[in-house]
Amino acid sequence: MTALPPADSALGTLMATLPRPGRVEWIGLRPARGQAMREVEQALAEAGKGLAGDRYQGGSGKRGITLIQAEHLPAIAALAGLESVAPALLRRNVVVSGLPLVALKGRRFRLGETLLETTESCDPCSRMEAALGPGGYNAMRGHGGWCARIVEGGRIRLGDALVPVGDAAV
Repeated sequence: MTALPPADSALGTLMATLPRPGRVEWIGLRPARGQAMREVEQALAEAGKGLAGDRYQGGSGKRGITLIQAEHLPAIAALAGLESVAPALLRRNVVVSGLPLVALKGRRFRLGETLLETTESCDPCSRMEAALGPGGYNAMRGHGGWCARIVEGGRIRLGDALVPVGDAAV
């Protein structure tokens, strides 16, 4: 991950300043490869593993949870030539509104009861062509969200706040 500027620098201060917390708008789990996402009202995040009931649970932990910004859904739909896009089609676990997820790059944050840290961007896969139609892959580029490691487990519920914690991830 690219190093962030020092927290006490002018740029570091700007990058750490957010207008308000984010909010969980949608949660989904995919039980197995090739299966559809299952919308849920809450999920149990397990430290170092993933979300209980999700296909990535127990993997490397680098992709313990995936997040996408709600404000990007209309942009993805427009770029794919669609009226709207259902979150389940995009195969991310959590849709968050109210803050720019890119501001979490290299940072830890609380999501409900959990403590997470970003690990990498969640780039689209070739399945976006089938989900969104021709050009779906490119419609998602730059809008795919982020992968995060679960540092401290707990429940994530609809309506929970997303709040950055301290400085850059350790």
